Amino acid sequence: MSTSVAGELRPVDALEVLVLVDNVTDSLSSVPAGVVNENARLLKAGMTEMSGEGKCCAHHGLSLVLAARTGAETRFVMFDAGPEAYTVTRNGDRLGIPFGDIEAVALSHGHWDHGGGLPEAVRRIFGANGGRRIPVHVNEGMFVKRASTLADGEPLPMKDVPKPDELAAAGAEVVMSPHARVIGGGHFYLSGEIPRVTPYEKGIPGQLKRSADGASWEPDPWIRDERFLAVNVKDKGLVVFSMCSHAGVVNVLKDARATFGGVALHAVMGGFHLSGGNVEAIIPETILDLLAFGLKRIVPAHCTGWRAFTALANAAEPGVVFPSAVGRAFAF
Repeated sequence: MSTSVAGELRPVDALEVLVLVDNVTDSLSSVPAGVVNENARLLKAGMTEMSGEGKCCAHHGLSLVLAARTGAETRFVMFDAGPEAYTVTRNGDRLGIPFGDIEAVALSHGHWDHGGGLPEAVRRIFGANGGRRIPVHVNEGMFVKRASTLADGEPLPMKDVPKPDELAAAGAEVVMSPHARVIGGGHFYLSGEIPRVTPYEKGIPGQLKRSADGASWEPDPWIRDERFLAVNVKDKGLVVFSMCSHAGVVNVLKDARATFGGVALHAVMGGFHLSGGNVEAIIPETILDLLAFGLKRIVPAHCTGWRAFTALANAAEPGVVFPSAVGRAFAF
């Protein structure tokens, strides 16, 4: 089914990605062609004085605003909304996010650091677009109660992702489906369940979810509700967004390649979840396979971790790897 849906994806002339929320702030480093730093974006949005109050803030989470241009038309989609309302409003205001132009929101998976800001994002969009309900794309698996396992073996519950009725109250049209689909006027592909085929990518050990009867915790390392987003840029190929890569970033790219057949893989951006003692051992294998895709740009973000980023930057050809940061924009 995902292959047939992929045939509905419309190629775009250009794609810009603005980082609304990320773990890192870095407005001073020099940037290559096709990348714009936070300060330049703030100036474009009207900043007249450099100050702490005028800057974006970093937070543990990720949110991207994607703008796909075809001819004179630009379509906007938000992928994830970070951990809470504050970063959505603070960074959104300072960066001049065109909330009223965002026509769809997608959630990558059911974790607080990606879904906690959803109600505020929906409220901002709903308020700016004249009161039109905004499609928010989710699946049922995102709303289970989850926890991580502490060093002593005890569960640490995670805050729930906002439920569909809360999203609806904020102005959302909740689109609940496990299947792949195209959104944003057919310019963005949202995947279905990602096949787990890479031997060393085993999800996130220690992840738990509530049992069906609510009486206990059970293992949930695979986080089957996770989805990726993809855009086909003319004369370049597929740009893939894997926001936390609990399925494994190599599994994500394998699925994208299989789904889109002859379309080249041009870039991947997102959290590759290679930080933490329970996953860092697979960094070498992941890098070998990741580089084998021949990607022209790799943009690590959020949960990738400094060990994986350093190893990846050292292994890749110059210019391929460049990190995400809050307020930074990438052109594809």
